[in-house]
Amino acid sequence: MKIFVNKVTPDFEAFRRCILREGTPARVHHIELFQDEEIKAVVAGRFNLEDGLKRKDPFFDIRREIAIQRFLGYDMIRVRPPGFEFPLEMLAAKDATRVNGQVRAQRDWIDEHTGPIQSWAEFERYPWPDPANINTTGLEWLEKNLPDGMAVYDLTSHILEQTTWLMGYETLCAKIYDEPDLADAVFEKIGRLYLEYTRLLAQFSCIGVLWGSDDMGFRTQTLLSPEMLRDKVLPWHRLAAQVAHEYKKLYFLHACGNLEAIMDDLIEVVGIDAKHSFEDTIAPVTEIKRRYGSRIAILGGIDVDFLCRSTETDIRRRVRDTLDQCHPGGGYCLGTGNSVANYIPLRNYLVMLDEGRRYSA
Repeated sequence: MKIFVNKVTPDFEAFRRCILREGTPARVHHIELFQDEEIKAVVAGRFNLEDGLKRKDPFFDIRREIAIQRFLGYDMIRVRPPGFEFPLEMLAAKDATRVNGQVRAQRDWIDEHTGPIQSWAEFERYPWPDPANINTTGLEWLEKNLPDGMAVYDLTSHILEQTTWLMGYETLCAKIYDEPDLADAVFEKIGRLYLEYTRLLAQFSCIGVLWGSDDMGFRTQTLLSPEMLRDKVLPWHRLAAQVAHEYKKLYFLHACGNLEAIMDDLIEVVGIDAKHSFEDTIAPVTEIKRRYGSRIAILGGIDVDFLCRSTETDIRRRVRDTLDQCHPGGGYCLGTGNSVANYIPLRNYLVMLDEGRRYSA
């Protein structure tokens, strides 16, 4: 398969105008929350993207990330400064499945029943991250070395997610009623820490987007009641969005699930610039664009299950149909409905990107 005949030059300012719906973009802009490392490894190897890079270079990983994302046609790279981690208890499954020619990484997940914080004593003992320990060396290097036309983003504001991870979803639901002061303390602690992290990132000129990532729903409704989300979760996203906008950054929200009940809050109260994560079993992205595309940008939406199972012809047809409906006027970037998981056939992923490059309205 001959791909990427049409070349793409990163242009974050054009990307920004697309997000802000300032007219139909000259080309399709692509976006992803992230790609699994197996996908990036195959891309880097197959297209010789590590040629000329030195593994002993302290910034090898960042240089490699730039090379991969530029080749794939993205306007941004993700950089995660070390030193801001929440230790978690993970459940692991051994999985030696080979995907895209690579051994798939071990899958971990969170125990929904419990977590490291079940009591006030555990809350006090928990090794909370200290923003003062964040290593910004990579961001400082990028301030001087990021290629023209590119910007940097990172994921932040995992408010509900991190609370459920630390307490367990079932425990959180019980504590909200049985021990509300403890639940509120965890929400407050997490919210304040992520707000500090967001403020730190916002001060770097290379940062273009602060991307809140906080799954709040499942197929039919939100994980907590809309009222509880408005009380305990959304205010922290509102503050993060305010910080982003104060520093002239964009604020995106990735949140899986059916969030219809709080979409107006996300747009009018929180002030998000764009919404990410869509799946066909809830609503196709074209429908979401019709409902909300005049108020915010809509990101991705090529359903992951569809991308895994479909033929090249079907993928190209769907990409063109999606762009016919979503590209005019701006406010849409092409991508998967969630992320480029390592079980998505690489060919199908590249076909999606290639069709976006070929598209002309």
